[in-house]
Amino acid sequence: MTATIERNTARAATPAAPTEARVNGTPATRTGRERATRYVFAGIRIALGWTFLWAFLDKTFGLGHGTEAKNAWIDGGSPTRGFLAFGAEGPFQGVYHGIAGAAWADWLFMTGLLGIGLALLLGIGMRIAAVAGGLLYVLMWTVVLPPENNPFLDEHLINAALLAGLALVAAGDTLGFGRVWAKLPLVRRLRWLR
Repeated sequence: MTATIERNTARAATPAAPTEARVNGTPATRTGRERATRYVFAGIRIALGWTFLWAFLDKTFGLGHGTEAKNAWIDGGSPTRGFLAFGAEGPFQGVYHGIAGAAWADWLFMTGLLGIGLALLLGIGMRIAAVAGGLLYVLMWTVVLPPENNPFLDEHLINAALLAGLALVAAGDTLGFGRVWAKLPLVRRLRWLR
C-alpha cells in the first residue's frame, strides 16, 4: 500500500511535458533543414510535372523540340508511333512494335502525360500521379532494354522511385494545393485520391 502511494506521489510531482506549439497543425519548432527539404521535394515535384506536361504539349502541337509540326497529334500524327516503331529494342520489341500508332495507345499515353503532369504541377492526387507516373516510367524503361548507359538502371527507374517518394512525403503540400485537395469531402472519404 505504501509503495502504491509513493508511486502515485512521484507521478503527481513529475511536471507534465510541455505541449508543443503548433501552427496550422505543424510543429512550430520545425527546423530550417526540414523546411528546406520540403521545398526541395516540391521543386522536384514541379520539375517532374513539367517534363510530363511538356511532353504532352510538344506531342500535341508539334512544337519542334521533340516533335516536328508535321507530326503533331492535332494534325493526325501519332504520339506513340515513332518511338515504339523505330526506337524499341530488346525483349519487348515485338510488343511495342505491335501497339505503335494504335489509337487506344495514343489516347492512353497522352491522357497519362496530361493527367500526371497537371497533378504533379498542382500538387494534387499525388498518390495516383505517383502510381500512374511510375507505371509509365517503367513501361518506357522496358521499351529499350538494356538501357544505353547501364546494364539495367536508367533515369526512368530512378524517376519512378522518386515519384513514390514524393507521394510518401506529401510533396504536394508545399508550393501546391495538396492540403486543400486533402480537405475535399471525396478525398477525405477515398484516401487513395490523396
